[in-house]
Amino acid sequence: MADEKELRYDPATIEPKWQQRWAADPALYAAEPASCGKPKYYVLEMLPYPSGQLHMGHVRNYSIGDALARHMWMRGYNVMHPMGWDAFGLPAENAAIKNNVPPREWTLANIAAMKRQFQRLGMGFDWATEVTTCLPEYYRWNQWFFLRMYEKGLAYRKKSKVNWCPECCTVLANEQVIDGRCWRHEDTIVEQRDLVQWFLRITAYAQELLDGLDELEGWPEKVRTMQRNWIGRSEGTDVDFFLAEEAADLQEAGPSTTLSSAQDDRSFGDEGIGNSEQGIGETRIRVFTTRVDTIFGATSVQLAPQHALVAAFTAADRELKAQVDELIEQQKKAREAGDLGAIEKHGVATGHFAINPYNGERVPIWVANYILADYGTGAIMSVPAHDERDFEFASKYGLEIRRVIAPADPDAEEPALPFTTEDGVVINSGEFNGLGYDEAVKRFQAVAVEGKFGEARVTYRLKDWGVSRQRYWGTPIPMIHCERDGIVPVPEEQLPVLLPEQIEITQQGGSPLSRVPEFVNVVCPKCGGPAKRETDTMDTFVDSSWYFYRYTDAKNANAPFDSETVKYWFPIDQYIGGVEHAILHLIYSRFWTRVMRDLGLVENDEPVRRLFTQGMVIKDGAKMSKSKGNVVSPDDMVARYGADAARMYSLFAAPPDRDLDWQEDGVAGVSRFLGRVWRLTTKYAAVARTGRGEEAEAPTGISLKLLRKLHQTIAKITQDFEGRWHFNTCVAAIMELVNEIQAADAQLAAGDVAPRSLRIVAMPHAHGLESHRRRDLLHSLHIAVVTHHVVARHMRVTGVETHPHRSARFQKRHQLRHLLKAAAQRELRSSRVFNQDMKPSALPRQPIDGACNRVRRQLQSLIARQPFPRARMQDKIIRAKRQRPLNLPAKRRNALLPNVVRLAADIHEVAGMNHQRPHVELRAKRLHPLRLRRINLRRMPHPRAR
Repeated sequence: MADEKELRYDPATIEPKWQQRWAADPALYAAEPASCGKPKYYVLEMLPYPSGQLHMGHVRNYSIGDALARHMWMRGYNVMHPMGWDAFGLPAENAAIKNNVPPREWTLANIAAMKRQFQRLGMGFDWATEVTTCLPEYYRWNQWFFLRMYEKGLAYRKKSKVNWCPECCTVLANEQVIDGRCWRHEDTIVEQRDLVQWFLRITAYAQELLDGLDELEGWPEKVRTMQRNWIGRSEGTDVDFFLAEEAADLQEAGPSTTLSSAQDDRSFGDEGIGNSEQGIGETRIRVFTTRVDTIFGATSVQLAPQHALVAAFTAADRELKAQVDELIEQQKKAREAGDLGAIEKHGVATGHFAINPYNGERVPIWVANYILADYGTGAIMSVPAHDERDFEFASKYGLEIRRVIAPADPDAEEPALPFTTEDGVVINSGEFNGLGYDEAVKRFQAVAVEGKFGEARVTYRLKDWGVSRQRYWGTPIPMIHCERDGIVPVPEEQLPVLLPEQIEITQQGGSPLSRVPEFVNVVCPKCGGPAKRETDTMDTFVDSSWYFYRYTDAKNANAPFDSETVKYWFPIDQYIGGVEHAILHLIYSRFWTRVMRDLGLVENDEPVRRLFTQGMVIKDGAKMSKSKGNVVSPDDMVARYGADAARMYSLFAAPPDRDLDWQEDGVAGVSRFLGRVWRLTTKYAAVARTGRGEEAEAPTGISLKLLRKLHQTIAKITQDFEGRWHFNTCVAAIMELVNEIQAADAQLAAGDVAPRSLRIVAMPHAHGLESHRRRDLLHSLHIAVVTHHVVARHMRVTGVETHPHRSARFQKRHQLRHLLKAAAQRELRSSRVFNQDMKPSALPRQPIDGACNRVRRQLQSLIARQPFPRARMQDKIIRAKRQRPLNLPAKRRNALLPNVVRLAADIHEVAGMNHQRPHVELRAKRLHPLRLRRINLRRMPHPRAR
């Protein structure tokens, strides 16, 4: 009974023990300064919203990043792996209303709870760089950035139609409206309201944001496509049609004269009638078209139901107003159905007419439900012969259909309508007849410019970012409204503008801050008179647009961050998060980076080099989320099966880029597997201590079979981790290896398998188990258990903590190398892969061949930091690279061995100063039983788990 208890895998005992030791060492996961000389690697998962508790969907996301961080640590990189909290937002206010708890108190309590969960899960975060966006030390820099943007003309205030969520009681950015619904409340239809709002001029960077996507080769094509479509570049022409009532007496003078007389002093600008509050008195109806070559085929002008001119028409026509209201209701229902693009087309004739400026033709003005007020100018010219939607509408209402484009081949048959190709020639268009598409567009645009009724224009679907929110729990906008001086920025020395903490929060009457006199009433910093503070707060996506820069210098009280530190760490090497942020957080952060670049704070154009979008965790047929009530708490899984099992299952159940269908039985299965590994290593620890099997000259029989299987497993895991990120197949390969080892149970018990030729490569995310076995078993059994970093120990030279060489005298270095050379040779002879009495000169050729390439790469990485004679060292590197040892004479081949020993000596000396015990692994490309597996200067544990 006692033996059974000893062999039982008990994560509740093992994991807390090692987690306490990790927590006691704050430098364990800390990034080193840029001067360390190591290559940097910045790996980051999107920061969580502190909603109260993590669920297994979170665990999957952060397990992926944590595995990668540990892997890069083991490869000798200087890794930054921070964590923070996207702490402002609507749920805190809703919780305050529901539970009568201040948002700050609710948020900070949730942060503490979630942090405990992360620590119990064993996540390798550097908590010294923790960022909480709701604290003044962070959001003061949101305000600082806002002031800089205001100075640059990138922040401005205007009245416009905005998206209003009745459930949130606040404005939404265009990116936060999904199929006509609020992004937080999928059943709430977004309304259109006219409000004065603050905007950030993201459109000033539209083309740069679009062009930059071509450089993001490390991003999923799906995300880049989503951003291209959202930015929505269109090249076309702005054309002004005129109301027939206004221009009837001027038609005979021609379009140029008409426009010149009608325009008065107003020049051709950016605001169309659909964007203004002007009525019938305005002569122009601006349309944007990408096919100006078809304008002679325009047989009507169609307006959105919300167009300003429609309001003027309906003001004097009740019947028309009722019909327009019905069109608006149809649009609303289509939005509710989430399929506005497939709306059944309806329209109503207004009884008014417009003048085509190219030919002076009167065309009827219609109102149509498929024309959107917020797309383009809210007005189109309808060319039914050459547009599918226009053709459908014209056919339904009996409007004229006039062909103005013909096939370029004069012998071609007359095509069916609508004929939408650009590969044609203009017909029925007066002086423009016979022109091809490109030439026709240029001619039409030139005439428009000459006649002052149009111009070439590039438009974008992307709109300026509305950042005003009529809620409490967000960054106060640092602006003051003075009756005398207008809008006045808050002086920088008065930042941060603090949120009042004791406040009554309701969803009525606008922003809660407007009901706090102590906050609202201030002195104008310009004239000293009474003034009022801005009561809107910033969109919470402002917080997440630059937080990853703050991680690099989280305690800086004088600036958002240190530019030199950011220069070292950016761009982010690997960013991990959900694809749902493709046109929200990800496009905002790209914009923010460019603004900071233009402010001289950073040098990089893009914040992220590589992006990975993980799949969702699905339970009961839906995405795991609190709103759906289908979450699984990691606390329950840890209590039942252990943190290692919970984390490992999240990587094993499905490839990380695909959705994972949650099954608790899978966690139990992983836990049973970890128990098998535990019992296997525990059972044969005593056998290994006896030294049985040490006389074997080379692996044979079952030892050779297991060694070959080990090599195959290493190759498989290396390919899957570094290439495809298929952690599930990594785990499956290791399970196969463990099965083969267990199948050799009798031989192991009999001592027929050399312990030092046996290695188990354990699972990702089982490092609690690994640390315990490393302490109590590995020094005798020599089983290399690799966890979290996913087999890094068997993939490359690992565990090397390289610091600048401390010795500056050649004689001392020479003596040290001489002493360590002998020690390394003794270790080689005792490695059990080789004969105990084998001399270095008699080492097999293949291991040296494999070692050469590895040594060369390691020497190259060390040469800049080690004070060896550089020219001489570089010469050796070049020779080693260009010549294959197998083809060299024995004397020359044997001369390569000092390179191996020198590398081992350098690492040993440096690691010795750092109190580490590293090892060097050297492996050839092809499998062979006689492989130089490692130069094991000292038997050592995982270098990061001290």
